[in-house]
Amino acid sequence: MSRAGEALLGALVREGSLAGRSAPPMVLWRFARPHTIVGTTLSVLSLYAIAVVQLAGGALDAKLFDLLWTLVAAWCVNVFIVGINQLEDVEIDRINKPFLPIAAGDLSPAAGRRIVAASAVIPLVLAVTQGVPELVAVALGLAVGTAYSVPPLRLKRFPALASLSITFVRSVVVNVGVWLHFSRAFGAGYEIDPAVWALIAVTVPFSFAIAILKDMPDVEGDRRYAIATFSVRLGARPVFALGLAVLTLGELGMATVGAALLDEGSTAVMVGGHLAAAGVLWACAVRVDLTERASITRFYMRVWLLFFLEYAIVALAYLAG
Repeated sequence: MSRAGEALLGALVREGSLAGRSAPPMVLWRFARPHTIVGTTLSVLSLYAIAVVQLAGGALDAKLFDLLWTLVAAWCVNVFIVGINQLEDVEIDRINKPFLPIAAGDLSPAAGRRIVAASAVIPLVLAVTQGVPELVAVALGLAVGTAYSVPPLRLKRFPALASLSITFVRSVVVNVGVWLHFSRAFGAGYEIDPAVWALIAVTVPFSFAIAILKDMPDVEGDRRYAIATFSVRLGARPVFALGLAVLTLGELGMATVGAALLDEGSTAVMVGGHLAAAGVLWACAVRVDLTERASITRFYMRVWLLFFLEYAIVALAYLAG
């Protein structure tokens, strides 16, 4: 696995250089949408920490090689999904997100296509060497990402399907696929730990909220190009209220039912962490000006920070339990 992975990873780096002077590292980093990369990284690290506690007796140095290549595969799938969306939405992004590198003219579409192609090949090759769970997870992530952005399906045109596809990948494919990979690596078979079910339960509302809130600042471009998001159809206030309600339900559910079910984790961490997160959520929500695009965007990015925190709280609860 290592030779194939190293060769393909080198190919991805070279694709950046093939973009030439128009694609320095920071441009490639912007192309990768950093907040999504951070979320993906924390999800993998948190699932690894839970696997170490539950399956490896707390030895944090266990299977680090598997952790490394799982991160590489996850990063590549992430880049593929956000990259193919940028390639398909150049005109829309020039209105909604003119800072993105292709829309801004800082990265050529040809270079973007090479990066996206390499980002599909690398995780597939790695997954083939790692077994069925990782191969299925990678294939599903790539397939759903393609269906979301690329005609003829282009699921982003349909708000319900768009939200469900994002929620499915972030909450089910990532959590189940990564957990089964680590479980198999530690020799524990295919049983899913209660902590993983808890993560799925809380990332479903977070992923759904992210899926609908991300479109709130983008109404102008989406309306012009007939992308009928919930924000276009319903307006900002109902979408904001729905997202806030779903997030609150998720936080309170983890502070109560989640804490009661995860008897091997620290109850204090679960209850205190999620109540604090709910408080932060509402403190941010009451400051949002729904008539100001920048205010909506700030709130959306803070939801991502709370999403990151979910993985940290559950992993910390198991490490402290």
